[in-house]
Amino acid sequence: MKLLLIGHGRMGRLVEELAPQYGCEIAGVVTATSRLEAMALDGKVDVAIDFSTAAAVPSNFPILARRGVNVVIGTTGWQHREMEVRVEAERADVGVLVAPNFSLGMYVFKLLVEEAARKFAPLAETGAWIHEAHHATKKDAPSGTALLLHTTMQAAGYKRPIDISSTRAGTIPGTHTVGFEGLADTVTLTHEVRDRAVFAHGALQAAKWLRGRRGWFGMKDLMQR
Repeated sequence: MKLLLIGHGRMGRLVEELAPQYGCEIAGVVTATSRLEAMALDGKVDVAIDFSTAAAVPSNFPILARRGVNVVIGTTGWQHREMEVRVEAERADVGVLVAPNFSLGMYVFKLLVEEAARKFAPLAETGAWIHEAHHATKKDAPSGTALLLHTTMQAAGYKRPIDISSTRAGTIPGTHTVGFEGLADTVTLTHEVRDRAVFAHGALQAAKWLRGRRGWFGMKDLMQR
């Protein structure tokens, strides 16, 4: 299986390093100084994995879609332009799997947060908050995962305000905590990443799953494979 890497930062390099474990070959790498338009991709790439920048996703995706390349997108911060990317995907009839967090443990964590929010929703005296911490070079704050958790809680019926806060310091791989604050007790749920490689493993599993598929997918689809 041949992969195209979009972005060659920490995550891109980890995907490149781990790809052989999944029977994958890196067919090409797109960096800030290379031009995707100039690459001969037809028939040479099965899936692209995008860990680039928020600004690059809407620019690169139409090029990949027109060439029939399925795309796994782990970049965050571009979701305000998701509709136009979806339109391009549907027009080109390609497969896209989008996730702000490729940790399979995070998917289970999200289910736990959803159920907790559902149970606490009727308890008017219970407040809720989300805190996330990442490395100092992460640009978007709050993280895409924190925003996903916020949306998940609202969809589960928790309609009261949910405070979101962020920390950017050092080399923290990623920690997300959801808290429910009652009159005399507190419930907290925490997902902590110890090694950033967990995201690369998840992205490679997603790429293998996405090969040959058509449509718009998320981690729920991958986990129910």
